[in-house]
Amino acid sequence: MAPPLLLLLLASGAAACPLPCVCQNLSESLSTLCAHRGLLFVPPNVDRRTVELRLADNFIQALGPPDFRNMTGLVDLTLSRNAITRIGARAFGDLESLRSLHLDGNRLVELGTGSLRGPVNLQHLILSGNQLGRIAPGAFDDFLESLEDLDLSYNNLRQVPWAGIGAMPALHTLNLDHNLIDALPPGAFAQLGQLSRLDLTSNRLATLAPDPLFSRGRDAEASPAPLVLSFSGNPLHCNCELLWLRRLARPDDLETCASPPGLAGRYFWAVPEGEFSCEPPLIARHTQRLWVLEGQRATLRCRALGDPAPTMHWVGPDDRLVGNSSRARAFPNGTLEIGVTGAGDAGGYTCIATNPAGEATARVELRVLALPHGGNSSAEGGRPGPSDIAASARTAAEGEGTLESEPAVQVTEVTATSGLVSWGPGRPADPVWMFQIQYNSSEDETLIYRIVPASSHHFLLKHLVPGADYDLCLLALSPAAGPSDLTATRLLGCAHFSTLPASPLCHALQAHVLGGTLTVAVGGVLVAALLVFTVALLVRGRGAGNGRLPLKLSHVQSQTNGGPSPTSKAHPPRSPPPRPQRSCSLDLGDAGCYGYARRLGGAWARRSHSVHGGLLGAGCRGVGGSAERLEESVV
Repeated sequence: MAPPLLLLLLASGAAACPLPCVCQNLSESLSTLCAHRGLLFVPPNVDRRTVELRLADNFIQALGPPDFRNMTGLVDLTLSRNAITRIGARAFGDLESLRSLHLDGNRLVELGTGSLRGPVNLQHLILSGNQLGRIAPGAFDDFLESLEDLDLSYNNLRQVPWAGIGAMPALHTLNLDHNLIDALPPGAFAQLGQLSRLDLTSNRLATLAPDPLFSRGRDAEASPAPLVLSFSGNPLHCNCELLWLRRLARPDDLETCASPPGLAGRYFWAVPEGEFSCEPPLIARHTQRLWVLEGQRATLRCRALGDPAPTMHWVGPDDRLVGNSSRARAFPNGTLEIGVTGAGDAGGYTCIATNPAGEATARVELRVLALPHGGNSSAEGGRPGPSDIAASARTAAEGEGTLESEPAVQVTEVTATSGLVSWGPGRPADPVWMFQIQYNSSEDETLIYRIVPASSHHFLLKHLVPGADYDLCLLALSPAAGPSDLTATRLLGCAHFSTLPASPLCHALQAHVLGGTLTVAVGGVLVAALLVFTVALLVRGRGAGNGRLPLKLSHVQSQTNGGPSPTSKAHPPRSPPPRPQRSCSLDLGDAGCYGYARRLGGAWARRSHSVHGGLLGAGCRGVGGSAERLEESVV
């Protein structure tokens, strides 16, 4: 009997319970309990007839279509507190009977359009406690009609798919608390007639747009579904924009004001209605008059103050509102930018600042300086317009033969700081008023413009950054058909080029010059030190000579050779010669003669007491004491 019973079980399609899980059969519904089992993935052998599958508190990281394939009877799926970071497209594609999906406490960063496709009867979707920063606009499209409970709390959402949420007529509970939402679109909840709880706690909402949904909580008897609204923990700016909410007088909420400073910290419902005030706009500064060359960019600026922040608009010279287009762009901060100006752009522009308290205006005058026309008829090329346009030695005819095979715009002769831009004449049927070159580099994102006459087909770019990548585009400007028409622009082509790096010769030359300068400086210091040392020695020698007796010279008629005098007779004195002799004899035997040699000997005797000093002193003491005489002739 055992083999037939086994065959019967296999034929009925019964499957074994996954090893780490617990399976329960309760009144024809199978529950598979796999919580706290340390699973890294969904068990592949889960019974496909399972109605309730619990996989909470595991370590599952990703979900894909094979995980729940053919589980058409699954009603409740719990995947809470796992480590899920990715949900593949149509991972729940076969779960057509699914009513409850719990994905809270995971690590989801975004939900794509196909991440939640499949469960068309889903009623409860719990996505709280993730890291969601983006939800695709069509992520909830498969269960818009059936969803009753949506929990997106404790995420990093700045925007949610408001269009999809606003199209859920059966939605009862919406939890958006503890996110980064800073604005609600007007009428976002207007179609949610069954909504009974809306939680916006701890977001970044400074104001709330008027919505009839919020007034349903005032009278529970008149409202079929009274609304429980929570929006505490938001930096509410209590001005006239929230006066409608203050008049609802909801005593069950505990909101406080964050600004303006006079109302900061006060209980929202205790502030009198008269203190919810606004300040009208005031234009603080604006461009008064702007002159631009035709074809250049014009930037008109207007700044306004007010509470709340004013909305800025611009009205053109034709009294029409200036909107964003391919030529003009109006920024929210009050700046109007016209990319390529023409004669039709000249005139008076009006800046308008509006807020609920009023409006303010300011007028800006734009003058466009026209450039000379008619340069297209010259075949030999016109004279350059701007000062940095250099006429190339090549003629325009040289590139006509290769116009079809080569790019429309070429950059050649590229050096470290310059490059030659060349382009063909273009189609003869298209009139060209002027050319405009736009380029920027990888070193600086600032867009640079150059205006080129229509007769030129070459332009030399100067003052480029060495070793940088450049992107360049060439535009053709056509004259306006009428006085009120705008200048037409046409893109001729773009090019990418890189400048050469700076030459290393310059660095070597700088190093060489620096080394030579240091050598000269050190040599000069050494020479100066030697000179100072020499002068010091000379000064010291002169100071020592000045301390001796002055040198006395004796003019004599003859000189002795050191022997005794031949005669003992005294010679009579003779009169001195009329002019002094340049040579004289110093007699060391004469007591009154103090010669240079005697003084030198004394100096040496006193200083060093050397042998030579002693001999010099002995030779100078008398005439008959020695047979030798020390004499010096000074010439």
